[in-house]
Amino acid sequence: MDITQKLVVSVSGILIFSAECFSQNRDSLNMPKRVETYAADKFAVTRPLNIEFVYSTPYNFTSEQQGKSLPESKVTGFTQLKMSANYNFIKRKTWMLGASAGYRRTSIEADITQSAGSIKNVNDEFHYLYSSLNVTYFSTLFNKRTIYTSSLIVDGSERYFERVKGLVTASMILKANQRTKLIVGMLVNIDPSAQAPFMPTVAYEHKFINGFSADVTFPRYLYLRKLVGANGRLSFGSEIDRTSFYLYNLDSTSQKYEYRQLDLNSGLVYEHILTKYLLLTVKTGAKMTPSGRIFRKEDSFGDPVYKTTPDPTFYFNIGVSFNPFTLLGAKK
Repeated sequence: MDITQKLVVSVSGILIFSAECFSQNRDSLNMPKRVETYAADKFAVTRPLNIEFVYSTPYNFTSEQQGKSLPESKVTGFTQLKMSANYNFIKRKTWMLGASAGYRRTSIEADITQSAGSIKNVNDEFHYLYSSLNVTYFSTLFNKRTIYTSSLIVDGSERYFERVKGLVTASMILKANQRTKLIVGMLVNIDPSAQAPFMPTVAYEHKFINGFSADVTFPRYLYLRKLVGANGRLSFGSEIDRTSFYLYNLDSTSQKYEYRQLDLNSGLVYEHILTKYLLLTVKTGAKMTPSGRIFRKEDSFGDPVYKTTPDPTFYFNIGVSFNPFTLLGAKK
């Protein structure tokens, strides 16, 4: 998951949990403590330590370079290893200070069809690292509880530090009771390479009487969920993920490039509590990638030098989360 999307998910998790808190006790204003308490939910969105392995089945793709179409080629192997950590180390009545960090290794094998019809085999791996410092501030606006966040983000590769970016959000809790939470807001992405610097955000959760629940965090995911037994949860829906990494030595110059693709993963998610602090997550389904692009580091996603259009493929994701602040395995 890209750092911006990961922060959106983390912020949305804080908002949902804070909405839970307000629905139960509107007179208490110790927000960070209540957020931490409700983060003890069995399937908390924000998880202090997470490790994932991703596999995609082989797929064909078409490409073009500077507007010129190239022969169809094939990705024969695509795997990723993702690791991330999040922690709020200062908690006060109206604000919190935390940090996050992550690493992603992307391994790709491909048969590239040359213009002359010959096949070139490519086998490479790419490393992407990021870290951020995050500040969350709790206030009121128009008599509605409002949460502001700001993040300073740095990223790069195993070779170089590359970018400094910023992320600012403002979100307002419109409804919060035992069954329904609704939060709306705005996200500002301070990054010259971003395709959408401004974006509305919505976090919505509704629990139905039959044990199902609807869980939407725009622009991240949309799921219909169902608890399975005492320690499991099954979800069906879609989520957006992003793969990005930096590229070097593509030509005779010292120009640096970035590859970035946006994926829509649709299918099933199963989560199961393994031990008190460990949660297993398995995802599978269809992955659709509208476009993958290589662009100069100083340019943006909308100004590529090389563009790919992959065919739909199937994906499998397995991950383990460690959360020492949860009550996993505790009886309700």
